[in-house]
Amino acid sequence: MLTDLTLTDAQEKLRSGAITSVELTQQHLERIQTIDPDVKAYLTLTENQALAAADQADQRRQQGDDTPLLGIPLAIKDVLMTKAVQTTCGSRILEGFLPPYTGTAVQNLFDMGVVMLGKTNVDEFAMGSSTENSGYGVTHNPWDLDRVPGGSSGGSAAAVAAHMALGALGTDTGGSVRQPGSFCGVCALKPSYGRVSRYGLIAFASSLDQIGVFGRTVEDMAVLLGAIAGHDPRDSTSMDLPVPDYRAGLTGDVHGLRVGVPKEYFIEGIQPEVEQTIRAAIDQFVTLGADIREITLPHTDYALPTYYLIAPAEASANLARFDGVRYGPRQSQGAMWPTYKATRGQGFGAEVKRRIMLGTYALSAGYYDAYYLKAQKVRTLIRQDFDRAFEAVDIILSPTAPTTAFRIGEKVDDPLQMYLSDVFTLPANLAGIVGASIPCGFDRAGLPIGLQIMGPAFDEPTVLRAAHAYQHATDWHTRRPTL
Repeated sequence: MLTDLTLTDAQEKLRSGAITSVELTQQHLERIQTIDPDVKAYLTLTENQALAAADQADQRRQQGDDTPLLGIPLAIKDVLMTKAVQTTCGSRILEGFLPPYTGTAVQNLFDMGVVMLGKTNVDEFAMGSSTENSGYGVTHNPWDLDRVPGGSSGGSAAAVAAHMALGALGTDTGGSVRQPGSFCGVCALKPSYGRVSRYGLIAFASSLDQIGVFGRTVEDMAVLLGAIAGHDPRDSTSMDLPVPDYRAGLTGDVHGLRVGVPKEYFIEGIQPEVEQTIRAAIDQFVTLGADIREITLPHTDYALPTYYLIAPAEASANLARFDGVRYGPRQSQGAMWPTYKATRGQGFGAEVKRRIMLGTYALSAGYYDAYYLKAQKVRTLIRQDFDRAFEAVDIILSPTAPTTAFRIGEKVDDPLQMYLSDVFTLPANLAGIVGASIPCGFDRAGLPIGLQIMGPAFDEPTVLRAAHAYQHATDWHTRRPTL
């Protein structure tokens, strides 16, 4: 089956003429039709557009075009703008919304001839850790359909894990690429803040949001990151820095690499099998010649409350624009204010309302200094912890999540327990550094476990090199769910 290929394997077969993009795309669409009724990874399937793009890619290749991602079928998270293709952010308040333009990261892929298979399911406005908060139904984990795929990019992670796409784009505000990558047993990377343009990403928390990538191998991630990274004058936070050849840097050599292990990331309550598996992965780095050092990130305990002040505050401002006046369905009540309240009341789900209220409270008169301003000061301390750590080490290893995938419905009524699913991924967003998750084992129930690799801002090459070296020495990434 062509759907069993990795992205880089498919590239080689397309280049050699062994397969065509139309054949590759058709097999993926057929698998989606067969598998996705159970997994529910996709919200919108762009079948006609995909086949037309695949045919065009084949024609370009016949004319001598050898663009790296030409004809590769991918999935796109439904918070990224795609011109004339429904973009909902998993929310009923944007049902039927057809964007007037395509965001930069997605357009970069389109310019390379990528085939978009469809838009994937997401926690509403990317607010969640399980993809249970979508206004359009729950996505299921391909390894166990009774469990969540993680979130908020659960649809993209599940699509890659279930071989319904060769790769995917997601977004990561507090772990929303890495955590579902861990739960679904695929490779996932959140680049440094500013490495990839956010233009066309519908904002949740603007100082934290980052577009990331999913693949079945580290090589796949490196190719995708290289395609979407780069400066964009339309995004004021985009950094004007050269983009390395990420794939060329995958040497497999980590001899002498200084690897930090933070004691704060092995906490009480972590699933024992997760800790044992991560410790074994660290031992593998020793075997590969890395220099393992225990480090401390002393303000880690404050990351969760800091995040849940800053992110909701930014969300309350960003989501003020969704009022039914300019786009999305309107609940008309005659006068403006009743219409506004009815539209938002019916359009937003419970989790989005919860975060808007938290954020509005934190920004309100009399509370701004006590909550939001103090959270920003603590955020600086967390960033300084990482700065000091990276003076002594090159990368940091930790669990991606404290547990493997939990059952659907298990935490949906307990927001605090849900928020704790991201306790190991939040600090990287607050600090703006690189974070990746790669498969490193399974628990007794056969559920994947992810190893998180963090590196300094804009040092994606070292993180990818370390991830590739580990992957080259193990076979966890080759395991596949049975569907």
